[in-house]
Amino acid sequence: MKMKNATITVSAFILQCAIESNQKTIMISALAFIYFISMFGNLLVILVIILNPQLHAPMYIYIGTLAVIDLANGSILIPKMLSVLLLSSSVVPYAASCVLQMFLFFHVEQLESFLLAFMAFDRYIAVIYPLQYTSKITNKNVSIGLLVLNIFAVISKMHILFLVTELSFCHTNILPFCFCDYATMVHVSCTDDPKYLIPLSSSLVIYGVFPLVFILISYSRIAIEALRISSAGGKSKVFSTCVTHLFVVGLFYIPLSLFYLLPGAGVTITRETYNIMFILGNAVPSMMNPIIYSFRNKEINKSIHTFFIGKSTPHYKV
Repeated sequence: MKMKNATITVSAFILQCAIESNQKTIMISALAFIYFISMFGNLLVILVIILNPQLHAPMYIYIGTLAVIDLANGSILIPKMLSVLLLSSSVVPYAASCVLQMFLFFHVEQLESFLLAFMAFDRYIAVIYPLQYTSKITNKNVSIGLLVLNIFAVISKMHILFLVTELSFCHTNILPFCFCDYATMVHVSCTDDPKYLIPLSSSLVIYGVFPLVFILISYSRIAIEALRISSAGGKSKVFSTCVTHLFVVGLFYIPLSLFYLLPGAGVTITRETYNIMFILGNAVPSMMNPIIYSFRNKEINKSIHTFFIGKSTPHYKV
């Protein structure tokens, strides 16, 4: 680092992972366990969906895509966190590592948010307009939608990359967390211009609030329609499917909401608590999603059983 006109030329950041030494062993063990289960579970879900032709359907494309996102999410965050906690490898190159991690993390979070909205829309059409489902929700339409979502998400974040390059640092290059975070970079920089935080706030509304509102409206409408079904079996089937998706939605949104809203509401949170909230809030859903779908989705459950045992179990209707 070089001093130039009271501005630090930053080539790397130092991650100050504020975890008490007596809790590091527990956190390292928890992260290693979560990462292993997440990798194994999500790879298994992807594999059985690819290998079973019966699962080559829109909803399973969504579930497989969610597993890919969870794989990426865990791999972007957990290995670096483990290296910081285990090896004290806290120095990260500015552009090559820190900015890249920040960009990829934003990307997978945005993809998952909209993917959950797509899944809610899929269930909405299936329940409200069942006769039109096969014509409107096709593998081709789903694949095109996911491709467009990826492209749009990348383009929408490009301006943040340009803003990052404009930041200057006068006092420190230490980030007080276990990860590279755009808002934290802005706070430790010399700049107090709101233009650097407005894009982040806009992104949270567009990629967080709007999809969540859409999901809640969709499932509320589905619940109303399910109550009108006279068949107890049909009603149970609809509610079972919705509960599975709402579990996944809750795992994604509740920790992130607390992570962003509590400090904004003026609630005092220690750096250690903030780090633990962020780590668990992002790592645990990636581990739990494949477990939820393995146990609650009969077709995936049956395919996993067949994959390991080598023979089919009795056929379940979805």
